[in-house]
Amino acid sequence: MALAAPLQQAQGETLVRVENLKKWYPVTGGSIISRVVGHVKAVDGVSFTIRRGETFGLVGESGCGKTTLGKVLLRLQEPTAGAVYFEGRNIFELNKEEMRKLRREMQIIFQDPYASLNPRMTVGEIIGEPLEIHGVARGREKEKRVQQLLEVVGLASYHARRYPHEFSGGQRQRIGIARALALNPKLIVCDEPVSALDVSIQSQILNLLSDLQKEFGLTYLFIAHGLAVVKHISDRVGVMYLGKLVEIADKREIYANPRHPYTEALMSAIPIPDPTVRRERIILEGDVPSPINPPSGCRFHTRCRLAEEICREVEPSLVDIGNDHWVACHVRTR
Repeated sequence: MALAAPLQQAQGETLVRVENLKKWYPVTGGSIISRVVGHVKAVDGVSFTIRRGETFGLVGESGCGKTTLGKVLLRLQEPTAGAVYFEGRNIFELNKEEMRKLRREMQIIFQDPYASLNPRMTVGEIIGEPLEIHGVARGREKEKRVQQLLEVVGLASYHARRYPHEFSGGQRQRIGIARALALNPKLIVCDEPVSALDVSIQSQILNLLSDLQKEFGLTYLFIAHGLAVVKHISDRVGVMYLGKLVEIADKREIYANPRHPYTEALMSAIPIPDPTVRRERIILEGDVPSPINPPSGCRFHTRCRLAEEICREVEPSLVDIGNDHWVACHVRTR
């Protein structure tokens, strides 16, 4: 079955459709004449859909390509191949002016709340900047809009006069969320928005994002390292390994019945607050292979306890095993 098969099965109105997306970075060598000697295959043939009003969680280890995928989806980076359709339009075919208009519909919340805010600008200037760039509001109207946005994310209107260094990490991330909301977008890519925050603050930000989604009808692509954080906010979950999606399913389905061996390993690493509950811990052997020279066949076979000869030779396709649950594994899809 083709890798793009999940595109045909997703239920509900589709806002974003990703088809066979690839992002390869050239690796150059040579002491005198520089030439391309290989490619870092950060994203290598990824296909999925995001439905309007849902949160699609994207999970994987560091270096698996999930952040790159988010940036290419917003066209902050140009793809090597593939297509991203937003409300039916391939964004890679849009010219500069068309893309500028589309930016109002697609925003991002960055991982680092310290590096993502300009220290020389006040909070009011940071949040109001997209309003001016897109000609939405200026002057008193802009100031009023900024105050409303600050209150929506749980800050006070007088915070608009302060600078980023005067705020805590959680407050800074709220400022980043307010900036992303400024243009009333339909899609927000949340690039590990809580990974740099304390655990108690993480829950506050996750609850805020959930409340904002209900209030404004937002759609999220939520990128995270582990399944523990994604569990509380996502509707569907995609698991990524070395540039490939290896499993896609509804949140309840994937937590109750993980099928890919890599997903099972991630699941076993989630802490359980009850000390009386015992669960087998799956320890993955070896290191993540290099994306410059990924393994043949299934990219996970070098660390998989279930690997067979076919896994080393043939790349598995995503196969629907029922209930819109897609798995790329020769052993688990027989």
